[in-house]
Amino acid sequence: MAFKEVREYQAGDDIRFIEWNVSARMGHAYSKLFEEERELSVYLLIDTSASNLFGTNKQTKRDLITEISAAIAFSAVSNNDKISTILFSDRIEKYVPARKGRQHVLRIVRELLGFTPVSGKTDLEKALRFLTSTAKHKSIVFILSDFVADHYEQALGVAAKKHDVIGIQVFDRMDMQLPRIGLVEISDPETGDNFLFDSNDKYARLRYSKQFDEITSQARRQFKKVGADLLQIETGQDFVAILQQFFIKRK
Repeated sequence: MAFKEVREYQAGDDIRFIEWNVSARMGHAYSKLFEEERELSVYLLIDTSASNLFGTNKQTKRDLITEISAAIAFSAVSNNDKISTILFSDRIEKYVPARKGRQHVLRIVRELLGFTPVSGKTDLEKALRFLTSTAKHKSIVFILSDFVADHYEQALGVAAKKHDVIGIQVFDRMDMQLPRIGLVEISDPETGDNFLFDSNDKYARLRYSKQFDEITSQARRQFKKVGADLLQIETGQDFVAILQQFFIKRK
């Protein structure tokens, strides 16, 4: 409910909503009037860290995040809702306040297509805390990330109490398992560290797959704990069909 105006007190008005300051000045009682806010604000919390530059199936994870974000933004504006974006790495890279209109959405899409982050690292906790301090009214929040991040459970819980939070975890098939191609040099895109990896080694491949399983399981566990939804979408998948099925199910 949003405050609308003050009018003279009428029989039956809730005394909790008497505006005492105005009443004192005017010499008789005045009440606050409220109206239901029907407009929604949609926030896109978008991970721009370097791990999302990886992709082997038609697109990178960042490409997939951009396409999903654009689809959600155009859907919001067609429903006359406001749309806002928060681009983050281990810092808030860019904040675009919530507004309506097709031109605003086109601006957001341009930002996503041409944006170069300052940092390649990830701090989801910091991004969630910025969201909580910025979004004053209950909103729909989409978090688009590969969730290669730690220590965000508490901040996620705070955000989920105030907003309708939906996580969209993007991943690539090569995140799950590497092919057997012998000894390869692997680079960590966020730290820049390089190391040799024997993809023919059964136990090395097992450790690689286990790491991915731990990341996805942690995301599922933390979202479930705070009562928020989580979708997991692979590069190259038809994300529109997945989103449609998800919202039909929620409805």
